[in-house]
Amino acid sequence: MITVKSARELELMGRAGRVVGATLALVASRARPGVSTADLDALAEEFIRSHDGATPSFKGLYGYPATLCTSLNDEVVHGIPSPRRVLREGDVLSVDVGACIGGFHADSALTVPVGPVPPATEALLRTTDAALAAGIAAVRAGAQVGDIGHAVQQVAEDAGYSVVRELVGHGIGSAFHEEPQVPNFGAPRKGVRLLAGMTIAIEPMVNAGRREVRTLPDKWTVVTADGSLSAHFEHTVVVTDDGARILTRRPASTS
Repeated sequence: MITVKSARELELMGRAGRVVGATLALVASRARPGVSTADLDALAEEFIRSHDGATPSFKGLYGYPATLCTSLNDEVVHGIPSPRRVLREGDVLSVDVGACIGGFHADSALTVPVGPVPPATEALLRTTDAALAAGIAAVRAGAQVGDIGHAVQQVAEDAGYSVVRELVGHGIGSAFHEEPQVPNFGAPRKGVRLLAGMTIAIEPMVNAGRREVRTLPDKWTVVTADGSLSAHFEHTVVVTDDGARILTRRPASTS
């Protein structure tokens, strides 16, 4: 069911979003060679719980065991933190996190280089972030979900990359995953019409190679089928009459 949030519900989601943004900023600052993804997960959980009433959204969601999803290199999403996954210079790390306050969630992700990376890798990250910005720019009351997907797809594919189709963005609120689904591809003026007060998570997943993906035997980690690098960026936004209001901005950042 698609829900339009009240002012109180949006205030709670805004509080959760600020925790999420700050968590991502902290984790990104600590993502360096020699650090394990389990170290980052413990840091994130402690930080989230240090905020009054905040709890990690992911931990226990559908049985997921951790606070963060930490996906390395060819891992698209849902990589499970582990003390055995130690970051190395040149890695690309996607971090996805959610927080809940007062029964309402916010969700965001970003992909960061671990130390210096080749220009081609930097370009993939820049393009995926730009695709997210384009999707957000397409949001306003009266627009349709297809407008968002078309904007994302155009930026990614015009740069020579591919967009994952098996995984999509989503509505979010008192449930972590709500209607509508928000694909990262599609045609303008198609799909669910956006209403002021709706809250959605827009999350491009863009591959350097082909768009096909597969799931590893752990039943969580999704990787590119051809082993190419992947990037993932996400924000939770509120639909307004004038556009989108981002709830998960990171501190000292407009992204």
